[in-house]
Amino acid sequence: METRINICKIAPDGIAAMRGLEQVVSKSGIESSLRELVKLRVSQMNGCAYCIDMHSKDARAGGVSEQRIYALNAWRETPFFSDRERAALEWAEKITNIGVDHAPDDVYLHVRQFFSEAELVNLTLAIVAINGWNRLAIAFRAVPGWYQTKSAG
Repeated sequence: METRINICKIAPDGIAAMRGLEQVVSKSGIESSLRELVKLRVSQMNGCAYCIDMHSKDARAGGVSEQRIYALNAWRETPFFSDRERAALEWAEKITNIGVDHAPDDVYLHVRQFFSEAELVNLTLAIVAINGWNRLAIAFRAVPGWYQTKSAG
């Protein structure tokens, strides 16, 4: 497998803007383990091997258990996730598939039980960001496997 285009070299300003959004989300107050679960789940849905590799490593480095990482694609059928995490994962799935049912009111009302307005906007920004990264990585064939977490070097 070979990368089609080096997006960082070709569009540094665009990538800097995407990284800026990531920085906003990382400072938003949404717990990092939840952000990584959402990034990983959205990447699974989109079939982004590069981002699945990256966010499974980051989740693990951030203390998310192997059991939760392995069961993430079946989160509804497991007892391994809190109600807040379940709400975030449901919202992430609805926003990722926004064209299907346009983030229905019942899901929004359920998620609002666990997230303040600011938290929900920031969670949605995290979902928007990972969907963007997934599309870039898939379109230009980012090669999975080489990514190392910051803590690992």
